[in-house]
Amino acid sequence: MKNILFVASEGVPFIKTGGLADVVGSLPKYIDRRYFDVRVVLPKYRCMSQEMKDKMEYVTNFYMDFHWKREYVGIFAAEEDGVKYYFIDNEFYFNGFKPYGEDTLFEIEKFAFFSKAALSILPVIDFRPDIIHCHDWQTGLIPVYLKERFQGNEFYRGIKAIMTIHNLKFQGRWDKKEVQDITGLPDYFFVPDKLEMYGDADLLKGGIVYADAITTVSETYAEEIKTKFYGENLEGLLQARATDLRGIVNGIDYTDFNPTTDKFIEYPYDAISFRKEKSKNKLALQKELGLAQDEKSFMVGIVSRLTDQKGLDLISCVLDELCQDAIQIVVLGTGTEQYENMFRHFAWKYSDKVSANIYYSEPMSHKIYAASDAFLMPSLFEPCGLSQLMALRYGTIPIVRQTGGLKDTVEPYNKFESTGTGFGFLNYNAHEMMHTIREAEALYYDKKREWNKMIDRAMAVDFSWKVSAGKYQEMYDWLKP
Repeated sequence: MKNILFVASEGVPFIKTGGLADVVGSLPKYIDRRYFDVRVVLPKYRCMSQEMKDKMEYVTNFYMDFHWKREYVGIFAAEEDGVKYYFIDNEFYFNGFKPYGEDTLFEIEKFAFFSKAALSILPVIDFRPDIIHCHDWQTGLIPVYLKERFQGNEFYRGIKAIMTIHNLKFQGRWDKKEVQDITGLPDYFFVPDKLEMYGDADLLKGGIVYADAITTVSETYAEEIKTKFYGENLEGLLQARATDLRGIVNGIDYTDFNPTTDKFIEYPYDAISFRKEKSKNKLALQKELGLAQDEKSFMVGIVSRLTDQKGLDLISCVLDELCQDAIQIVVLGTGTEQYENMFRHFAWKYSDKVSANIYYSEPMSHKIYAASDAFLMPSLFEPCGLSQLMALRYGTIPIVRQTGGLKDTVEPYNKFESTGTGFGFLNYNAHEMMHTIREAEALYYDKKREWNKMIDRAMAVDFSWKVSAGKYQEMYDWLKP
C-alpha cells in the first residue's frame, strides 16, 4: 500500500475558484484504494461555507517556527466520498473573504506558512506519505523544504515530491530578500539554478527544480511550455527537466456531469434520446433568457472566465458580423470589465440573439451545456480546459483553438472521412475562428444527419477521471516502486 498526500490551495466540495479545485476534489476518489491511501491537505479558510465547516472535526494544534515567530497551527479533519481531508487552521493567514487576495507578498507568506505547516502536521496526524503531490505555485515550497530543513528528520527522508502545473502563468514571484526573510531558506537556495528568477524569487520554479517528477494537465501543454511563447520564462528549466515532465489530461466527474441524471436540466437525455430531447432544453433556455424561441436556430454557448487568455479579443473582432447569421450566443461568466461590457453591449444590440449572463452559476452552466448546439473556446493558451470535456459529455460540439488540452481532447471534423468530435482552428486569428464557426453552422443547417453523427461520437468519448487516475497511478508506481 502506497501513501499519497495531495496538498493544494483549493478542492471541491470545500472551496473552489477554478479548475484546480475540481482536480483536487475528484482525482483522489478515483485512485484505486486497494493499492493507494490518498489523503488531502487544504487550508481552512474563513470563507468556506458553514455547511462545509460543520463537516470538520478538530484534531489538535501546535506551534511552529515561521517568519521569526511562533505561529499557531490548528488541524481539522473530515471525510468526503471515502477520502480523508485535513485542514490547516490559522486565522491570521486564512481569514479573508476570498481564498486569494490582491497583496502578492501576503499571498506568498500565507502559502509559505501553509507549505511548511502541511509538512509539519504529518508526524502529528501519524501519516507518512511515500509521495507528496503538490499543486501549483502555492505548494511550490514543499519540495524545497523537503530537501532542506526536513531532511534532518528521519521521518521525512525518502519522501518523494511531484509538482503539478495547472497554469504556468501563475508562479508566486516576489522580491528575493523578502521571500528569503519569510521562508528562512539560506542564501544557497536563491541562485539562478534554484529559486532565483531575474533578481526575484519564484516559488513555482523552486517546486519544479526540487520535485522528483513534474506533471502538467495535458500532453500538448507539456510540450508547449518548453517553448518561449508558452514557457513564461521557465522554458529553459522545463527543457532541462524534460525527462521528468509528463502531461496527463484532466478528467471530469461523470456523475456530476451527466445529461441523463442532471438535476439542473429540464429535459434529461442520453446518447439515443438527444435527437428528441436536447432541443427541448434549448427552447426552455431561450424562454428563460428572453431570446427568440426557435428550436432550429444554431445556439453557441460560452461558459468562461472573461479574460484575455480565453480568446475573447477574437470574439470581439467578429461578433457583429456573426450576429448577421442565423445564430444565437449565450454567455456565462465574469472577468475583465472590457469583456463583460462587450457582451452586455451585444446583448442590448441583438437582444433576441445574444444573452450576456455576467455572473457565475452552476445550474445555469449545466443548462447552457445541455441546450447549446456548439460550445466556443478560442483560447490563446489552455493547459487542459474542462469546459470542452463537459460540452462533449452533453453532446454539445466544441469549436476550439488547437492549443494545449483543447488539441488533445477535441478531434477536428473531417468531412471526407466523417470523423471528429468538434471543430478546430490553428492560428490565433479572428477570421479563422469565424470561418470555423461558420463551417459548424453550415453542417448544422445543411447536413443534420452528419451533425447528429458527430454528437454520437462526442458523447461516446471517455474523459472521466477513471482514465486519468490510471495514468497517475502509473506515475506513482514509477516514482516509488
